[in-house]
Amino acid sequence: MTSQSFFNRTTPVAFAGAESHDPLAFTFYDKDRQVMGKRMEDHLRFSVAYWHSFTWPGGDPFGGETFNRPWMHGGEALELAKQKADVAFEMFRLLDVPFFAFHDVDVAPEGETLQQSNDNLKVITDIFEEKMQSAKVRLLWGTANLFSNRRYMAGAATNPDPDVFAYAVGQVKAAIDATHRLGGANYVCWGGREGYETLLNTDMKREYDQLGRFMSMLVDYKHKIGFSGPILIEPKPKEPTKHQYDYDVATVYAFLQKYDLTADVKLNIEQNHAILAGHSFDHEVKLAFANGIFGSLDINRGDDLLGWDTDQFAMDVKEMALVLHEMLKHGGFTTGGLNFDAKIRRQSIDPDDLLIAHVASMDACARGLLAAEAMLKDEALTKPLTERYAGWESGNAKAMLSGETGFEEIAERALSLNPQPRSGRQEMLEGIVNRYV
Repeated sequence: MTSQSFFNRTTPVAFAGAESHDPLAFTFYDKDRQVMGKRMEDHLRFSVAYWHSFTWPGGDPFGGETFNRPWMHGGEALELAKQKADVAFEMFRLLDVPFFAFHDVDVAPEGETLQQSNDNLKVITDIFEEKMQSAKVRLLWGTANLFSNRRYMAGAATNPDPDVFAYAVGQVKAAIDATHRLGGANYVCWGGREGYETLLNTDMKREYDQLGRFMSMLVDYKHKIGFSGPILIEPKPKEPTKHQYDYDVATVYAFLQKYDLTADVKLNIEQNHAILAGHSFDHEVKLAFANGIFGSLDINRGDDLLGWDTDQFAMDVKEMALVLHEMLKHGGFTTGGLNFDAKIRRQSIDPDDLLIAHVASMDACARGLLAAEAMLKDEALTKPLTERYAGWESGNAKAMLSGETGFEEIAERALSLNPQPRSGRQEMLEGIVNRYV
């Protein structure tokens, strides 16, 4: 099988405009369109996730594989991995995306030993490096899978067995070396099993300190090899563990402060994880910006009727408009991007369904970006927000926060005050957003 024969087209997907009904044409994503002084492609920085697109077989807890990809069966593992790389880079070309992202074991098979696994990863890294010389696509980030193998069933950095901790260090070293060699803009850590199932067998302080030490060593190594991008932690509250130590943005921020990691470690925030933590996507993005730890985004969505991580493609224009509005307010991405940590449904078995899903979601994000731009230009949300907090611009108010006036002085002044509540105008603001999306 050649990569060209897997998909039913050879011509890259192009912008056709809003009148088009072709599912393999962009209706809103015009990569060269200027949005607030920057190309749309440079704002959105789309990335294809290697694992869901090329590694997930289409199974679920009640049924097995549905996709039957040619590179998943019937050959030597490393040769199949090379075949998978051919298909992946062909899809990157067809979608004309600027970035991709991968786990180590997504791109290269695990060996019987860590050395064998590292050797396999080097082989595929060589192939990626060669392909990237003639391709547009670049690496948004790499990461190590420290959750799938049986050895990690009790965690990686937080494991009660120090040998597992050491093995995880070895695996991460190889993964960040590969990421660095390929010019990756970031390196991601997702603690898939860094948590607990029951407190009866868990020493939380010990495990928390182990995780802090692991991340501190990773930061030191990043500087040693000259990796200039940030380390990104991806918060998630549960699944597969009952409770994970990187529960949400606030929890990770406290962790970073405790172990003095805020200068080098930022966050990769995912929509579905935010919802599982009881927050909105917009909430988590705002909080990360507020604390100076925003890094990148995984875009997908969950199902409102299901309480687990379904990783569906992002299609909610309003949700993306609010997130991208916050992004534009802060100048957009630096090293991060919009990574499609999303998988097509297990009934979407045609090869072109992979392309169609990405195209539809890229269009949804593009519509969200245009709505965000219009809201910012019109000050549709920023002006009401400024008015709501305008009182804090007075001299007395600023003095309270700066320390010029103390507790007793403020209390004395309060005796002459009779503040009255003002409307929060929530419904008006919701209506304003609806006008733009």
